[in-house]
Amino acid sequence: MPQIIIADDHPMVRGALALAVESAFDQPEILECAHLAGVMQLLESIGAADLLLLDLRMPGVDGFEGLVRIRSQFPATPVVVISALEDPRLVREALALGAMGFIPKSTPRAEIVAALSLVAAGGTYRPDDLSLAEPAPDSKGRAADDDFLQRVLTLTPQQRRVLQLLGTGKLNKEIAYDLDIAETTVKAHVSSILHKLRVYSRTQAVVMAGRLHLDSFADVAEG
Repeated sequence: MPQIIIADDHPMVRGALALAVESAFDQPEILECAHLAGVMQLLESIGAADLLLLDLRMPGVDGFEGLVRIRSQFPATPVVVISALEDPRLVREALALGAMGFIPKSTPRAEIVAALSLVAAGGTYRPDDLSLAEPAPDSKGRAADDDFLQRVLTLTPQQRRVLQLLGTGKLNKEIAYDLDIAETTVKAHVSSILHKLRVYSRTQAVVMAGRLHLDSFADVAEG
C-alpha cells in the first residue's frame, strides 16, 4: 500500500488531489497536511513516503525553502511540486532543486493522474504547455556567472559558511546552533548575503551558487 502525502492548506485542493492519487495508485494510503511543520513531523514518524505532493504556498513555506529542506532531510521521498503559479522559471528551479515534477493546479485531473503515474515509474513530469528551454549558453551567460562569482567573493568567511548551510536546507535557528551564534546574527548574515549577491530570496542565492558547482562555499576565496 503506497503512502502518499498531500501537503496543501486548502481542503478542496487536497480533496481534488486525493481523487487523482486514488486513480494513479492501487489502494494508496493518503496522508494530508496543511502546513510544512506537519509534513516534517509526518516524514520523521514514517521515515519516508512513496510520494509527496507539495504546495509552494502554505503556512511554514517560503517559496522553495520547504522543498530544499525536505530534499535535504528526506532524500528518499520523491517530491512533486503543486502550484497555482505557472512560471517556467519556477518549474526549472523546482526540478533543479530535486523535485520529480511540477504540476500547475490548473492541470486537468486526467493529466495529473498521468503525471503521477509517470513519477511513480521513475520519470520526471514537466508541463507540456510551458516553455522550459534554458537560455543557450553564450558569452553573456558565462559573463553572468563570472559576475556572480565575484559577488560570492565579497562575502565574509562567516557569510560563506552561512550560505553553505543554507544550501543544506537548514533553518536560521539550526544554522545558529551549528555556528554557535545568535539567531539574530544569522538573520543579519542572510540579509547581507542577499544584498551582496543581488538576489531576492535565500533559495535563489543557493541555486545561483549551485550553478557555479562550488563544492564548499566556505573555501571559495581560497580557490
